[in-house]
Amino acid sequence: MSEKQAKEFFSEEEKLSIRDAIVAAETHTSGEIRVHVENHCKGDAVKHAEKVFARLKMNKTAERNGVLFFVAVLDRTFVIYGDVGIHSHVPENFWDSVRDHMLPFFKQKQFTKGLCEGIRLAGDKLQEHFPHQDDDKDELPNEVSFS
Repeated sequence: MSEKQAKEFFSEEEKLSIRDAIVAAETHTSGEIRVHVENHCKGDAVKHAEKVFARLKMNKTAERNGVLFFVAVLDRTFVIYGDVGIHSHVPENFWDSVRDHMLPFFKQKQFTKGLCEGIRLAGDKLQEHFPHQDDDKDELPNEVSFS
């Protein structure tokens, strides 16, 4: 794969499907969900995802309830990273269970479907602990980001 592959990993239609899944999940919660794609993951994947989380200012949400789906396409790895607000409400193995639900889709190269499923599960859990309020604002972009 060339270095441009991260930005070309999803078709425009797939990017819209992912964005639509984020919008649908966020409709019922004050939580924020993002998907970020890079070619490589430098060092430990979780630590790298944490840095991306901060760089995307996901740690600046009012309720600290952001969830990042980080994908490193050339390294074939992904991380689901939840901020302290949501992480403190979910069981210890929750993010692993979301990952395990997504993995069969990824193994079949159905990355968009896998991400949409993970987004749905994260959105359901966010809704449970951070239901949508009338004064909620969409604090972060819903489009897939790349670097």
